[in-house]
Order: sequence, then structure tokens, then C-alpha cells
Amino acid sequence: MPTPQIPAEYEISTDRQRLDVAVIHRFLAEESYWSPGIPRSVVERAIRNSLCFAVYHRAAQVGFARVVTDKSTFALLADVFILEAHRGKGLSKALMRCVVDHEDLQGLRRLLLLTSDAHGLYRQFGFDAIGSPQRFMEIVRPDIYRSA
Repeated sequence: MPTPQIPAEYEISTDRQRLDVAVIHRFLAEESYWSPGIPRSVVERAIRNSLCFAVYHRAAQVGFARVVTDKSTFALLADVFILEAHRGKGLSKALMRCVVDHEDLQGLRRLLLLTSDAHGLYRQFGFDAIGSPQRFMEIVRPDIYRSA
């Protein structure tokens, strides 16, 4: 797939120093279906321990994705979002292209993600449903942030 073009006033960066943690935390805690109520301290720790990608519009952060990885065999894509006012401009495709093309994520045996509603987007980048779901196990604590 060719690199998606995004409007000139947007850019994507992996510079952790530029991240707007307030924007990331607000979206994850208040707008996402996967982490409602997540404490800011948890978001900060997740950012510190992940490879992060951010989308900026004239220096203001409007999108985000993070990858938890050993940079050798495995990665988990998480917390992907574009703020609603900036959707429909190809930003999620451009963000995903940056993620899958990143040098630290080449040659991995497995790149996973979980989604409830963006299967079409991720399929464009080679993701598919898990072929052997019975091999995967999990511990899920859906209310963990309510007690934090």
C-alpha cells in the first residue's frame, strides 16, 4: 500500500518529548471504549514504556498510537485514536503506515491489536482475525480503573 498523503498542516512524529499527555489521557479516560476512567499516572507509565506515535495539526496533538514491543519478535498496538474534529482526512491510515513501517517493528513474528470497530482500517495493513484463538489466553479486568 502506498504511503497515504495527509494535508500539509499535519505531521506524524515519534518524539516522546512532544507528546501532549493531557490530550492523550483525556481521550483515553473520557472518550475511548477500551479504557474509561484510566488514571493519568497509568497513561504516563504506558507512554514511558512504549514506542509512541503522535499526529499533530499545527503543533497541537490530534492523534496517537502506541506500541508495546520487544523490538525483536512481538508487538501489541494499542490506544490508537484521531480526535473527532480531525477524522476523515486520511490521518488514521497515515498513522498506521508510520507504525507498520517503523524500523523497530520490522521482522517481528507477531503484531497484535484489539479492536471493536476498526477492522476495515487494520485489514488494509495486513491484520487479520486470529487464526488460532484457542491458543491465546487472557486475564481481563474491565473495572480495574474504577478502583484506582
